[in-house]
Amino acid sequence: MHAQIVLFDGFDPLDVVSPYEVLHAGGTASAGAVTVELVSAEGPREVVSGTGGLALRATAALDPGRAGLVLVPGASGRVGGPGEAPGPDAGTGERQRDESVPVRLGRALTTELPVLLKAAMENPEVTVCTVCGGSLLLAMAGLLGGRHATTHHLGMDALGATGAHAVRARVVDDGDLVSGAGVTSGLDLGLYLLEREVGPRIAHAVEELFAHERRGTVWHARGPVPAAL
Repeated sequence: MHAQIVLFDGFDPLDVVSPYEVLHAGGTASAGAVTVELVSAEGPREVVSGTGGLALRATAALDPGRAGLVLVPGASGRVGGPGEAPGPDAGTGERQRDESVPVRLGRALTTELPVLLKAAMENPEVTVCTVCGGSLLLAMAGLLGGRHATTHHLGMDALGATGAHAVRARVVDDGDLVSGAGVTSGLDLGLYLLEREVGPRIAHAVEELFAHERRGTVWHARGPVPAAL
């Protein structure tokens, strides 16, 4: 299984590094059955996050035709007010450093990323995954209508307003779409993906290595719809 973790300007580093380390360790524990790389819509480049100017390097272009996982992080930045609209150009200097999460997600929508993510979601051999605001990025691109997903608790109403079914759970498995909630859910999402794709023994070995006990509910889009309680 190959995982492509997407970088875009203003991404949240923890959304990327947590699942990267989990999946990389899963590759070691499974004798190479899992591989992982950092990618961007533009190809190899240094990509600056939204946290203190920290940069990570994408080593390849996002390939929506490659079977496996495509994982989309959220953005890091100031929490935008309810009336703040995303925009492609928030300026430079102090203004750029103080950009909000909606603005950074909005800028990502002006790149080739939405087109590539749409192609990935249409590929039956790809499972698209998100951490935190990554599901909002997909939703803002019009790609989550009618789908079940979760996001950071501050973004749940915004997610539901796009036509997605917002689910309050740590991890939401909607088949070929798997999403994680708040920032640290990247650990739990990564471990769940290892369990789902490679097996519970591999996932447990990585869980023990990182001294992390998974937490929260994993919600699945299957079974009868519950009656009102």
